[in-house]
Amino acid sequence: GSDDIIAGNVSKYIVLPAGYCGQPKKGHLIFDACFESGNLGRVDHITDFEYDLFIRPDTCNPRFRVWFNFTVENVKESQ
Repeated sequence: GSDDIIAGNVSKYIVLPAGYCGQPKKGHLIFDACFESGNLGRVDHITDFEYDLFIRPDTCNPRFRVWFNFTVENVKESQ
């Protein structure tokens, strides 16, 4: 659930639709937060245009999640 503890950042995490088998295609997004100040802890695929993103809390202030820093690759046109 959304209350799970998120311990680390996603690292070149390829998000595939449920039940999809095979190599990732253009439009299967790749999320990465494995760098200094990255804070994306989990990504859930909802639709090809909707994802739930779970941001890790700030190290110095775990009560707040007021910023985000991650990259997204492998997008297709108009996505």
